Amino acid sequence: MVMTWPALNPPETHTDKKFHMTSLEQTHLYREIHEQPDTLRRLLDKEEATAQALADLITARGIDHVVIAARGTSDNAGRYAQYALGAMNGLSVGLAAPSLFSIYHRPPRFGNALVLGISQSGQSPDIVSVLAEARQQGALTAVLTNRTDSPLAAQGDVVINLQAGPERAVAATKTYIAELAAVALISSALSGSAERHAELMRVPDAVARTLEMNQTVAAAAERYRYMQRCVVVGRGFNLATAFETALKLKEMTYTIVEPYSSADFLHGPLAMIERGFPVIVIAPTGDIAAELTTFAGTLRDRHAEVIAVSDSPELLALARVPLSLPVSVPEWLSPLTAIVPGQLLAMHIALVRDQNIDAPRGIEKVTETV
Repeated sequence: MVMTWPALNPPETHTDKKFHMTSLEQTHLYREIHEQPDTLRRLLDKEEATAQALADLITARGIDHVVIAARGTSDNAGRYAQYALGAMNGLSVGLAAPSLFSIYHRPPRFGNALVLGISQSGQSPDIVSVLAEARQQGALTAVLTNRTDSPLAAQGDVVINLQAGPERAVAATKTYIAELAAVALISSALSGSAERHAELMRVPDAVARTLEMNQTVAAAAERYRYMQRCVVVGRGFNLATAFETALKLKEMTYTIVEPYSSADFLHGPLAMIERGFPVIVIAPTGDIAAELTTFAGTLRDRHAEVIAVSDSPELLALARVPLSLPVSVPEWLSPLTAIVPGQLLAMHIALVRDQNIDAPRGIEKVTETV
């Protein structure tokens, strides 16, 4: 059942809504969000052997830690890798500080590490510099990219093609979910578990089902036409989802949005909460769900407006705006479905604000930092 709530703005006419939805479906962003199931199927089919080859090298070389170089959306995929490769494969995973390589020229020693570069375009010089230094030190290097002819790909001993095809909207969607899936594919290969492999192969269909939330999320977006600030909270595997959802809202809707771990939020930022303050809580079922349900209760007690992305009835019941995930997947794979409502929400809020969802102001598709 879809909850209704008072609109914060005058309702649009039926003609306006029809026009908006017709226009929306013609945008690059809408199409790319809805291409995600096929992107995942293509990646899982075409890159499984490459992921297995990388897993074999990791095992053969006795690698027990991973250093990830990434920026922006790809950095959020790196946050997912910290949990996926850590929890599922026992690897210690850290995020590189590219400025140590490109500006300070004082690179740390990698030792017997896998150095993993993640970048949709593979163009940013600072990320390339990390991988180049890793190769010079003799570390195993791998690259996840949508451009296998890029400078970053040239530094990889192993390159996994994200198989997303051209992505024309400035905001990354299908390339991000492909990065998550590539990390999950590596994790599955390392585990050698037929069960985990089977779970991963079911994810494209789960994402397709999650896209059926489009109309529900569009209705929710009307409420937040004039929202100026909010926070997005997750923990564990979906800390990455909180960061990526916040990024999508920032770049597409120009709203001040901050991502937090629920644990970190209680250490000070909780003081921001006042009546009606919007908090998006991302909490698919899993080991972390009980803690986030308690957290949502704390928010309710302080009169925050909770927007819940979850398949947990207990947590959804605490939400002012429940966005119910239609499919439950294992927690280690839930970031691949949980990000979809965030993408849709950012898109629809930008739409009701009459903003250009394909080309947000002031940013470009490829950002090269040094």
